[in-house]
Formats: sequence, structure tokens, C-alpha cells
Amino acid sequence: MNIKFKRLISVLFILVLISSLISGCSSSQDSGEGDKQSTKGTDTIKVGIVLPLSGPLSAIGENLKMAHNFAVKEINESGGIKSLGGAKLELIYGDSQGDPKIAATETERLIMQKGVVAMMDAFQSSCTYTGSEVAERYETPYLCPSSSMDEITERGFKYTFRLIRPASLWAQEQIRFLSEMSSGDNKVKRIALVYENTDQGQSTAKGWKKFASEAGFEVVLDEAYSRETADFMPLITKIKNLKPDAILMVSYISDAIQLQKLFKENELNALAYVGSSSGHSDPSFVREVGDLAEYLFDLTEWASDLSHTPLVQEKNEAYKKSNSDHREFNGAAAYRYAGTYVLADAIERAGSTDRKAIREALANTHITEGPATILPYSPIEFDEKGQAKDTVMVMVQYLNGKRTTIWPESVASEKPVFPMPKWSERK
Repeated sequence: MNIKFKRLISVLFILVLISSLISGCSSSQDSGEGDKQSTKGTDTIKVGIVLPLSGPLSAIGENLKMAHNFAVKEINESGGIKSLGGAKLELIYGDSQGDPKIAATETERLIMQKGVVAMMDAFQSSCTYTGSEVAERYETPYLCPSSSMDEITERGFKYTFRLIRPASLWAQEQIRFLSEMSSGDNKVKRIALVYENTDQGQSTAKGWKKFASEAGFEVVLDEAYSRETADFMPLITKIKNLKPDAILMVSYISDAIQLQKLFKENELNALAYVGSSSGHSDPSFVREVGDLAEYLFDLTEWASDLSHTPLVQEKNEAYKKSNSDHREFNGAAAYRYAGTYVLADAIERAGSTDRKAIREALANTHITEGPATILPYSPIEFDEKGQAKDTVMVMVQYLNGKRTTIWPESVASEKPVFPMPKWSERK
């Protein structure tokens, strides 16, 4: 009886073992198929974006968020990511509060806790610099539509890609513009450099000094200031005493507004004030200073009157209708919109939510048509450092209250008013 029982137990054990092996093989195959199906059948694809959504730069952050949301709405309504069964993009936002350390922790939170498959930059170069370090560590694609500090793409990172031109090359274009405008009685000889003491400001100033020297300009003032500066009168006094022919600036919103008002109050005249997008291109700048913005020059990555493709006007009008303020794209918002499409294109071609696959697709980007081509260069593709090739900048001037492209001549919709009229000569 005991022997029979033992034999029965042995037989049952063998049957259970065989059943487990068969089940394991079946389960393993199902798991493999399941993984494929979870990729193909993904309902949503999460993309992370850290922006300054509170603090002094919150207006900029909200403006860029609107552009991202507009792009994603279009993409999802057009069928989503078709190679993944029409999966919809979902944007997960983090708030940098304008602090590089917080930008880094928010980037890590979105990657590790929210499961985003890719990130887009934090607008401020200092925040993008730290955020992209985190993304590189976690092998997560990090696309930069806005941050221009040179060093962002100079660290040998494999997961960072940038659409916008490096800051030092912005400086090169500004100096080239002044050189071309300079003639006769309106010759530019002496320039003042005024910029926020941020990574972007420092990168741009480094370029200004290099290219100004090559152009034969004398830098009579090289002044960095803190974003927290409350009283700009000492700076205004310096500029007025030095009498530069042109003033080049890197400013965010509050400082751009304060400086422009003080230029008028103190009758500070020059042949040209030249901004570097950022605060001077934000919609709230002209709302705050009104007619005081007239004749200001601003180098920018994009303008709404560009005519290289009908999509510029088409998408800009659609964007205006989509928001309650009826605001147009500014340069930064246009790049965020286009950047969302560039990332969606990479995910589409990857046919996967695997971060390495998306990274490879980004590296092999070649876009010549579609909404991303509202950017003023084509094709959209990246070099071995992750920097977009053959980027283009344009100079706009506030004329009759509108940002109007005036340079280079090949894309200009109006001729520049140079020099700017003196304050006493304006209506």
C-alpha cells in the first residue's frame, strides 16, 4: 500500500513537472507576443516636458505649453502614431520653477515615475543643461527646440538632439547684420553688450566679443546682470555716458520690459537696439511696452511672415484660432510646435516605444515636408553631435506694432528702418 502510494505520488509529480514545463514554454511564447502587442497596442505614448510653469518665467512656460498642446492635438486627431496602431501622444509636464536643480529632479521624476519615452527641453539653457544630463544617464531621448547654450551639444552625449542654432552663432548673425547696415553717417563702430548672467547670456556674449573683434567693432560695455535685478538705472547711466552706436541684448521678459521703458524715459538713443529673441519675442513684451517696441530689432529663429512654405501662414492662423488670446506663434513657440512633430516622426519611424529605438530614429531624421517644415531650414537632420544642420536665423523689426522680417534680404517682407529714429523724432 505504501509502495503503491509512493508510485502514485511519483507519477503525479512527473505529470505536474511536465505540465509546468509545457505551461512555461507557452507562457514564455505568450510573453514574447505580449511584449510585441503591448508595443503595437499601446494606447498612449508619454512624452515629458519640463518648463518654467511658476515663477518669473511662467508666462513663457505657459506660452510654450500651448504650442506643444496644439501640436499634439493635431497629431492625435490625424491618427496618432500609425506604426503603433494609432497610439496617442500624451504630454506629461514638470515645473522647473526656473531652477536647474529642480529641472534635473523633475526630469528624473518624469522618466522614472511617469514612464515617459522621451523628453523635450526646459527652455532655459541652464535647466536644459542639467535635465539633459539626467536623460543621458537614463538613456532617454532629449530633444531641444529652444535652448541655445553651445555646451549643450558639446559633451559627447548620444541622446541629446537640438533643433535651434547655438548661441554663439546667434551672435555671429547679429554682428553680421550690424556690419551690413553700417554705412556713411550711420556707421556702427562702438557697441554695448547687455545680457542676463545666465548660460545663454554668457554663451551669446562670448560670441559677440569674438565676432565684434573680427568685424572691427569696439566693445565699450560688457555688462552681465542678474535676473533678480530690481534697479537698472546704474546700467542705463553707464550706457548713456558711453554713447554706443548699437546695444545688443539677451533678456527674458521682465528685464526686457524694464529696459525698454527706461530707454524711453532716459531718451537713450542708438542706431539700433538688437534683441536675441527670448523676452523680446514673447507676446507679453509688446503688450506691456506697446509703441515703445517700435523699431526694435530682434534676431529670432522664426517669424510669422516667412514665406518659404504656405504652412507657415496656415499653421499660424490655425494656432491663433485655437487659443483664447488669438496669439500667434513667436519663435520659441514655433520651434516647440515643430519639435513635437520631429519627435512624433521619430517615434513613428521607430515603430516602438523603446527609448534606444527612438534615439536611433532621431539620429536618422530627414524631414522635408509636413508641419515641422515651418522651420526656416530644410531638410531637418542632425549631425554627429546631435545639432541640427544648416539652421537659419532671421532679423525682425517691430514696425507698426508687428514683428516684421527685414533681414536677410532673401526672406525679408519689408526693408529695415535703420537707424532707428531718435525718441524725440517719434510720434
